[in-house]
Amino acid sequence: MRLFLAYQPPYDWPAMLQFLSARAVAGMEVVAGGVYSRSIGLNGVHGTFSIGPADGDALELTLDFADESAVPEIVARLRRMFDLEADLPSIHRQLALDPLMKRLIAQRPGLRVPGAWDGLELAIRAVLGQQITVSAAIRLAGKLVAQHGVPLQSPLAGLTHVFPAPAVLAQADLATLGMPKSRGRTLSGVAQALLDDPLLFEPGREGGVARLLALHGIGDWTAQYIALRQLREPDAFPSGDVGLIKALAALEGGPVTARELLLRAEEWRPCRGYAAQLLWASLSRSD
Repeated sequence: MRLFLAYQPPYDWPAMLQFLSARAVAGMEVVAGGVYSRSIGLNGVHGTFSIGPADGDALELTLDFADESAVPEIVARLRRMFDLEADLPSIHRQLALDPLMKRLIAQRPGLRVPGAWDGLELAIRAVLGQQITVSAAIRLAGKLVAQHGVPLQSPLAGLTHVFPAPAVLAQADLATLGMPKSRGRTLSGVAQALLDDPLLFEPGREGGVARLLALHGIGDWTAQYIALRQLREPDAFPSGDVGLIKALAALEGGPVTARELLLRAEEWRPCRGYAAQLLWASLSRSD
């Protein structure tokens, strides 16, 4: 099935693709030829999708999914995942009150905030990424998918598994993947929390960050990161993020603490999440 997902321009697809490519999990995600492909599971049915730029202000979606009744939900998820509803002109007017943000917007006017296909998957990946590099976290995620995911037969090369179901992760000893036992317990606890509250990662639900912070092993950085990419809260801001601190320090030519970053970010409300994405992107440009 082929569909076209429209958006309000501008849209920086190369930046979106770069972000997703750097975090692609082996067996579950593939980036090739300017197209992002991945396996998906929804209501017990498994399939794949591929998405890339189309002519005009749209992304072209190729969907391979047996349950056609699920297409509206899949499309809604993908519109959130690729931030297609963002009103960038309004967001930019707010952020451009800060000269630094105005400069960064001019450099990347179509930058969006990458979302996630699934809340549990993003939460697991965020916990895996605590205190280690992105590449190390992706390797752990690949091991998790290979050991506990559902095998998938797909004509798309490289897509071999679907992310594990919450019931599987809630019972698994995930510390065997090669991480501290406490982190393994956190992963299983997050899966169990979703079983207890199926709306735990529902976008737009009031009090989402507070519910995440109540979970064992979930601190402010992890909760804010999940709020930004899954709950789609535009003002979420992981202020302790090393990359954000490094980016602001490089841009302003001096050392910056997490507290100083948080105070500076007050100027960027209610769009701090988009300010964070601009800062992350500036760091990749300088590298």
